[in-house]
Parts: sequence; structure tokens; C-alpha cells
Amino acid sequence: MEWLSSFPHMDDDMLRGLKKTIDEGFRAFTRAYGDGIESFFDPLQFFLIESERFLTRTPWPLIILLIGAIAWLASRNWKIVGGCVATLLVIGYFDMWEDTMKTVSMIFVCTVISIIVGIPIGIAMSRSDRLQSMVNPVLDVMQTMPSFVYLIPVVMLLGIGKVPGLIAVVIYALPPMIRLTNLGIRLVDRDVLEAADAFGSSSWQKLRNVQMPLALPTIMAGINQTIMMALAMVVIASMIGVQGLGQPVLRAISNQYFTLGLFNGLAIVGIAIIFDRISQAYGQRLQRHRETLHG
Repeated sequence: MEWLSSFPHMDDDMLRGLKKTIDEGFRAFTRAYGDGIESFFDPLQFFLIESERFLTRTPWPLIILLIGAIAWLASRNWKIVGGCVATLLVIGYFDMWEDTMKTVSMIFVCTVISIIVGIPIGIAMSRSDRLQSMVNPVLDVMQTMPSFVYLIPVVMLLGIGKVPGLIAVVIYALPPMIRLTNLGIRLVDRDVLEAADAFGSSSWQKLRNVQMPLALPTIMAGINQTIMMALAMVVIASMIGVQGLGQPVLRAISNQYFTLGLFNGLAIVGIAIIFDRISQAYGQRLQRHRETLHG
């Protein structure tokens, strides 16, 4: 009756051999193609370095004015603008400005990459049920796989640094962008699409002039979720060399510095609230505009 209490499993030697074979195969792949893969991401590294340089070297009043202007253009709400400016001033007053700008540059680059990659995939999924059924399990794995697990192959391929951390954050933050783009386009009223067909619109014209504008509020919700998930990865990404607010939090965990961890954690919360309020306000403006145009 021992089999009732001990689950039948693969022979230990066979299981050990299987794991060893997979590990050796991945190491061989890394040795053969690691340099080529690393050079492929050089433009990404350049983009990240330049965005970080812009935010850290530009005088802080200009950065605050720029973020305030973006908040105003997105929301048309002085309360949101004032909240964003006040949050940034408090962060700077507590000597976390440079780390915050490094984190903002990372989130900005991650969001841009997620938009560039996620929207085309979401559009393709909205046009094909078969593709959707193939991509959805991959997105499920990306969202449920523990972050530390996919850090392992990224670090083995690219080592420690900004780019591996960026890739890890994008993998974690990309699924909402894809899913909500797909959902937004699929939710476009069929009567509107039929009207576009009646006027002789091509597939590209329908996508550009009808589907994308009507799906934009849902896509903005996807951008919002992508930003939130990217910020959730800040501390984990700091473990592989990503600079910013995550590194002081990691140092505080290692050395039990309560105040250091609390202050930098609150700064991450503040940045998250700024991004969230701006993107939500813009999405709501788009929704009201669509309701005004289409009743």
C-alpha cells in the first residue's frame, strides 16, 4: 500500500539525466548564440541609456513642468496636475529624485516596447480565433510564471545589467497590453463595421479609422495595467542590476533598514499613482469623447 502515500514518479536517475540534458543544451545555446542575441538588443540599451540620461541630467524644474504638462494634456484636471507635482516635490525633498528618474525611464521604455509589441499582436489576435487560441496559453504562462523563474534564462543569455532587467519587466508587463487590445477591437460594434464596409472601406481603413479609435479607451486601460505591472517588477529587476528605487528597497531588505525601505517603497507608490491617474484620466476623456460622437 506504499503507492497510496508516495506518488509514482520518474526514476531518479532518469529525471536527473533529463534535467542535466536540458541544462547542458541551454548552456550550449548560450555559448553559441549569446553574443549575437546580446548585440541584437544594443539599440534597446541605447534607448534606455538615453532616456535615463535625459531624465537624470535635465534640471528638475523642467522635468516637473514636463510631467505637469503631460498630466494637464491627459486629464484637463488641475487637481491631478497638482497631485503629480506635489508628489514629485516630496520625492525630491527626501533625496530620492535621481533613483526615481531612473525608475521612470525604465517604466517609460518598458511601456513603449510593450505598446510596439503588444498592439500588433493584439490586432492579429482580434482577426483570428485560431491565433487567439494559440497565443492565450503563452500569455497565461507569462502572467503566472514566477518572476524569478524567467530571470534565470535571461541572466544566462545576457548577464547582469539594464537590458536583462528590461526584458524581464517587459515579459511580465506585456500580456495586459495584448489582451486588452484584442478585447477592445473585438468589442467594436458590428453595425459600425458594416457601415464602414458599406462605404467601401478597406481592411486597413476600417482598422485605422474605425476599430482603433473606438477601441482606444480599452487599449488605454491595457497601457495602464502594463505600467502598474512594470512598477511591480521594479524591486525584483533590481536584483539583476536595474538601477532605481528598487535597489534601496532591496538593500533595506538585506540589511533590515526599515526607514530606507519604507521611504523608497512609498516613492514607488507615488510614481504608480501618478502614472495611474494620468492614464486613467486620459482613458476616461477618450470614453466621454466617444460617447459624445456616437451617442
